[in-house]
Amino acid sequence: MYTVIASASPSYTGLEIFWFLVIAVLWSMYFLLEGFDFGIGMLLPFLSKDDLDRRVLINTIGPVWDGNEVWLLTAGGATFAAFPNWYATLFSGFYLPLFLILAALIFRGVAFEFRAKRAFPAWRSAWDKAIFWGSVIPSLLWGVAFANILRGVPIGPNESYLGSFFNLLNPYALLGGVTTLLLFALHGAVFASLKTTDAMQERARKAAKGLAPAAAAALLGFLTWTYLNAHHAHNTGIVPPLVPVLAIAAVALVGWLLREKLEGWAFLATAMGVVGLVATIFLNLYPRVMVSSISKTYDLTIGNASSAPYTLKVMTIVALIFTPLVLVYQGWSYWVFRARVKRPPQIHRASDPSETEQSSLTVSAVEPD
Repeated sequence: MYTVIASASPSYTGLEIFWFLVIAVLWSMYFLLEGFDFGIGMLLPFLSKDDLDRRVLINTIGPVWDGNEVWLLTAGGATFAAFPNWYATLFSGFYLPLFLILAALIFRGVAFEFRAKRAFPAWRSAWDKAIFWGSVIPSLLWGVAFANILRGVPIGPNESYLGSFFNLLNPYALLGGVTTLLLFALHGAVFASLKTTDAMQERARKAAKGLAPAAAAALLGFLTWTYLNAHHAHNTGIVPPLVPVLAIAAVALVGWLLREKLEGWAFLATAMGVVGLVATIFLNLYPRVMVSSISKTYDLTIGNASSAPYTLKVMTIVALIFTPLVLVYQGWSYWVFRARVKRPPQIHRASDPSETEQSSLTVSAVEPD
């Protein structure tokens, strides 16, 4: 049985609400920025014709992918500090999927660093597979995890998780996983069309046009199911209808925007789809942080899962000081690496594998549009 929040909630302090919103924003930023990284990794074997094409695609995210992952670390750290009971129950119940996500992210990060260390095809092919699966697995499992958080899992007394891994493999959660998978793939294809030129840009644009209807349909199905769950519980949550409607409409417009060669607007549309999805989940969840499918008595809320007020005050001061610095620095890095990545018109044949490797690295030397 699906459960969603009650429309009326007890009084909560401003700090509890503030940190719930902060964590929602952190997850939105992570999915927004890491989403197109995942998309590039998933599309790597489909958009590339040779190793140089793969170098072009990897270089589109090369300067930013590790910075984008910082949002995950920040979201996890903020959850641990602000809502320790949420963090403990989440990791005890979702241990296996979260372990798979972290393992995939580790192998993916290593692959980015190691694939260029040797020029042998077998070496690079192995690391390319690690990039692909290291992008597919988190894209799928993040959707499964958040759909289960919203749907409800068997949480009993003392915030203890009473289910198993297979409780997480339900139709609603799997649809959530497919939705994030398709949405990130579309986000990555649009990003590739925005950051590349010539044949690669055309292939990315064609892939995005093909993915857009599937992503829009999955997003429509998942958000509609989410609404029906809330309606069945005699509560539609606190989600303004405009949020999910805009998310679905934005993704549905991507194909038309690309046909008009408006890659920047298409990227903004996929970004709205990603942020709208996360916003819908968190707004439906509030004031809960995890829903118990056993009884509402065992729900985790921002009240019973939060840290002491003093801890939240100290965290707020630190966040207000350092968050603007992080935003300015990351914005600056995106501005510095804003140029498109162009494939060199021709590469000489080298007898020494190291020469080939050096020549392939020239794809990052580009000029702004």
